[in-house]
Amino acid sequence: MMQTQPAPETTGSAARWGPLWGARPADWALSEDQQTPTYEAALDQVEIGPGSRVLEIGCGVGSFLQLVESRGAEGHGIDASEALIEMARSRLPGVDLRVGEMQALPYDDDAFDLVAGFNTFFFADDMVAALREARRVAKPGAAVVIQVWGRHDHCTLEAVKDVVRPLLPPRPADAPPDPDLAEPGLLEQLAAAAGLAPAVTLDVSWPYRYPDAATLGRAMLAPAGLALLVGPEREPAVRDQIVAALAPHRQADGSYELENEFRIVIARA
Repeated sequence: MMQTQPAPETTGSAARWGPLWGARPADWALSEDQQTPTYEAALDQVEIGPGSRVLEIGCGVGSFLQLVESRGAEGHGIDASEALIEMARSRLPGVDLRVGEMQALPYDDDAFDLVAGFNTFFFADDMVAALREARRVAKPGAAVVIQVWGRHDHCTLEAVKDVVRPLLPPRPADAPPDPDLAEPGLLEQLAAAAGLAPAVTLDVSWPYRYPDAATLGRAMLAPAGLALLVGPEREPAVRDQIVAALAPHRQADGSYELENEFRIVIARA
């Protein structure tokens, strides 16, 4: 049985983001459950199967780990949000799921055949430090999947980011500057700075789909605890502002189709 280190106190970015991301787990699942095209694109670049140990950092409600389990691999997940982990446990009974900090992972060195983070690592106070931890717990030569947003002009949800960015909590004063990960080659540079060897870079595009404006509003207020940050009095106005910003992507039947690009780097530990 794999031995693990004691779980560290939840500090750093986990202390800041965990309560926010856990505010509305079911509403966040409206988006996370649609991310299968990204997960499959990443898994097509690696080899996992029965006996493989896979760790997802920032596992959310467990959508990626469900796919991992369907391929016969052994899934493990960690997230800053206790509420998201509880929902993931309801979907993945018996899977090792923990609340913790990505810059201080509670696992032994060289423990996993694959380590993955989907739109996760850039929430760390120090992204390179988080990637260094991912490398530490990956077996020598194992793949580390690093996925971020793609080019700004290829992401419909940039319109939402413009609305919500001023509402998000500031980075700690002693944290490195927030990098623009859409800049060509920067993600590979950060991986290399963490001691990883970038091997494959690919861009994947697919749309989030929501059946109506009400569902869209719920989904858009769930990430990063936006509903908590704005508070109940301002929530309707912010929701309406977001829905209005996405009006160009409303379909004839009243649904919304939001095409986005995602960049994936597969690096080796």
